Amino acid sequence: MDRLRERFVRLCEIRSPTGEEREVADTIAAELRALGLEVSEDDAAGRAEAGAGNLLARLPGRSDRWATFCAHIDTVPHAGQIEVVEEEGVFRSAGETILGADNKAAVAVFMELVARHASEPPPVGIELLLTVAEEQGLRGAKAFDTAALRSERGFVLDHAGPVGEVIVATPTQQKIRADFAGVEAHAGIEPDDGSNAIAAAATAIARMRLGRLDEETTANVGTIAGGTSGNVVPGHCEIVAETRSLDTDRAAAVAGEVAEACAWGASEHGCDVDVRVEELFRGYRIPDDSPSLALAEAGLRRAGHEPVRTAIGGGSDVNALRLAGFECVLLANGPKDVHTANERVAAADLDAMLAVCEGILAEAGAENAAG
Repeated sequence: MDRLRERFVRLCEIRSPTGEEREVADTIAAELRALGLEVSEDDAAGRAEAGAGNLLARLPGRSDRWATFCAHIDTVPHAGQIEVVEEEGVFRSAGETILGADNKAAVAVFMELVARHASEPPPVGIELLLTVAEEQGLRGAKAFDTAALRSERGFVLDHAGPVGEVIVATPTQQKIRADFAGVEAHAGIEPDDGSNAIAAAATAIARMRLGRLDEETTANVGTIAGGTSGNVVPGHCEIVAETRSLDTDRAAAVAGEVAEACAWGASEHGCDVDVRVEELFRGYRIPDDSPSLALAEAGLRRAGHEPVRTAIGGGSDVNALRLAGFECVLLANGPKDVHTANERVAAADLDAMLAVCEGILAEAGAENAAG
């Protein structure tokens, strides 16, 4: 356990915001190769706008069956160097940065998992898929070729919830970017000659239904930017919004409503607007007979955790991998307040997730032996 915790701290302190993954990717690859694993890096860096490609590492098992464990190696942006401290069994940042447990807690657990089996093969082979650019639209997983995997089932540890939660439904997310184009004019001398792009955007936002629209659907305007000076009628304004819903068609429909509100606001103020809608990730609902779900829940029970099925409002690499046809499931792994300076994870949760991964391997081995 000391080795697991030391590696977790070391990985967190390697800077790796999306687009800057090169150092942490090289560090992880070198350590996995030193353990005897076969490690490859794909060509996703360019397409994913990442600092490195996705890593795929393999440790053969005692059978020809495989299980994939997946996590991402990038973090959200942060200023300054991360310094990790441990207080009463809880890891957190010493400063005003994130901790990076999202998702290096899972990466460290996976590396300890293969380290423990490096000299004695696991019951089934282990594939580690370590992706890049997850924090910016799952771009690494989207660019990964799932045909490269030997496994039939995968397990992604990337949800900031209590160990035992199994995510069975996630939303589709639509991103809306609207550029309002007006006409600049002197605000004090000839304001009537201008068309106020900020006013157009404000009118559009006032027309939108935002927040929680129903039990499955949300909408939000996240940023607004425009204008050049207080004494100039602004000729440009941009807003970025999103919609999410467990119902994919509903997410698209609400995004359409946002786009219509933007067109209305622009027309009310004599402006033009260019609206672009992009699906960042596709939601899913895992069926009760999912093979990965069954194995995950068996592994949790073997490790002493009663599975709790839940739906969440966020996305993960599972969204991209399942859309590509790979059977996998998302598990909670314990961090709290991720993406903030209060981010933390208990050492006990690192230990617990290692036990869950061991449980999954054991159940996969028993399943294989049973034929």
